[in-house]
Amino acid sequence: MDRSTAGGGEDREPVPVHGTVAPGFEEVREEFGRALDGHARDGGAQLAVHHRGELVVDLWGGDELAGDSLLALYSCAKGATALVAALLVQEGVLDLDREVAFWWPEFAAEGKGGTTLRELLAHRAGAIGVDGGFAPGELFDDRAVAARVAAHRPYWAPGSGHGYHALTFGALVGEVVLRATGRTVHQLYAERIRVPYDVDYHLGLPEELEPRFRTALPMRPTRVQRAFLDAHPVAPGSLLAVAFQVTGAPRADFIGSANSRAVRAACPLSSGGVGSARGLSRMYAAVAGELAGRAPLLTPDTLATVSRHHSAGVDLVTGEPNAYGLGLVPLATRHPELGPTAVGHSGAPGSLSFADPSRALGYGYARRRFAFLGGPGAVENRALVRAVTRAADRRPA
Repeated sequence: MDRSTAGGGEDREPVPVHGTVAPGFEEVREEFGRALDGHARDGGAQLAVHHRGELVVDLWGGDELAGDSLLALYSCAKGATALVAALLVQEGVLDLDREVAFWWPEFAAEGKGGTTLRELLAHRAGAIGVDGGFAPGELFDDRAVAARVAAHRPYWAPGSGHGYHALTFGALVGEVVLRATGRTVHQLYAERIRVPYDVDYHLGLPEELEPRFRTALPMRPTRVQRAFLDAHPVAPGSLLAVAFQVTGAPRADFIGSANSRAVRAACPLSSGGVGSARGLSRMYAAVAGELAGRAPLLTPDTLATVSRHHSAGVDLVTGEPNAYGLGLVPLATRHPELGPTAVGHSGAPGSLSFADPSRALGYGYARRRFAFLGGPGAVENRALVRAVTRAADRRPA
């Protein structure tokens, strides 16, 4: 396909692709160029890939973006939070089959006393929100969210099904970690992952890095896409409406929150991480294999545990079939070319990040503007992931 027409319109110049790829990954550069000319044209994107601990793809392009630009990556923060929890499980600090209330007695209210940490991490707790929603001052304050959800009834019997805890997952897991260790996920992530592995992905953006931040941009649906959205409104009071707080008042302001310095500094753990594609890729490279002379972050046994399908089938919140491991998403369900222990997380703009230990592969794709229905990873990731895995499989040992 001619890149000048990939996004629709022969009169448009191709978006320049900046950066480098290692020999053998040229196909990835071409595929990224098609993404920039098509789905990611308006707002731009970054792509980074580590293979066997080496940065082999480092590409970017689009409006005001550089390779080290920092973007709001939303639910990719759930992946970082899950990695911290996995480390604590690996070290025996947390026990997956203990009740959440063992560490956090208040969580036992309204019939949640039997909910285990395993069920919480697998999105099986039913603790997706509160009736009437969170006030604007609460929604991006994890301690406030945790306190209100602890006192609230679950929206289904814990353990009986699964549904995406879109706005509460990070707050709830973060509260368990804080009660069990006296340390926040933010602190443990910085000490155990970000600093030792030199990861440019941040749970709480330092003020001195603010000049590198690029504002999040809202979705711009086409007429056809707008018609689809108008024909499929979110029903008030539905589990989807509760979990994402998108009907009634107050509605969650996802763009405004990401563009708030106060929210970026505090970093709600469900949605507040900020970083680059390089940072995402490097974080998961530390899971996928040796990195910077260090052993993989997770042992094979821990990796097998967190990547196993603890929830599978129709999601009670989204109504779509999906699967969850323990906080991390088993990515082979969406990208069948990946190995069985490939795990990661996507972010609302269509960003995607994962580790594929079968290939010692770390992947990070970051978008500035929300893609149409981009949450599980914008559509261009399908071709990008295929190109990356083909190149990795061809690379000499």
